[in-house]
Amino acid sequence: MYRSLLRMLRYRLLIPIKRGQNPPIVTARGVLVGMVCAMTPLVGIQMAMVALVWAVQRVVAPDWRFSVIVAMAMTWVSNVFTLPPIYYLFLVTGRIMLGHWEESLGFGVFAGKLDEILSIDGGGLTAAWEITLAMVELWGLPMFLGCVPWAALCGWLGYLWSLRFVTRRRQAMQERLLRRQQAGTAADIK
Repeated sequence: MYRSLLRMLRYRLLIPIKRGQNPPIVTARGVLVGMVCAMTPLVGIQMAMVALVWAVQRVVAPDWRFSVIVAMAMTWVSNVFTLPPIYYLFLVTGRIMLGHWEESLGFGVFAGKLDEILSIDGGGLTAAWEITLAMVELWGLPMFLGCVPWAALCGWLGYLWSLRFVTRRRQAMQERLLRRQQAGTAADIK
């Protein structure tokens, strides 16, 4: 299971970044938008949020482009396996931000209630809406407030990491290409 999770993360998250043809800044912005959307408790609609941000961005700030494919791939950071700890972190952070130290909830109890909520059936946006309403009713403001610093932090760190990663990868590819060309030219001279 661990190996298949790593494989899925590699193909869903790293490959779009590595193979993208956009300038590094556009890819990094895609990671930023995707991570911010992924770090919200709006289960099931993060990819739709990316599409909405993309549509608004094209009208409001057409010069500020981002890779919508990379952004949608980054929403997979919050998946079935990572959802309980991420949402628990949001809840605890929100309670701390609101000064509700005494309202602690153990992770086991939280995970059980989250499983109940996520088992709501209905399909599509209807299920996403019902799940969101159930989460608001049960945990409300603390969870939604607690996601804000994590969304900002993860978005910014993802932006910095991906900008550095893509820039270095492209430079390394250029250097390899140059060495190959020089080796080919040297071989032609002999």
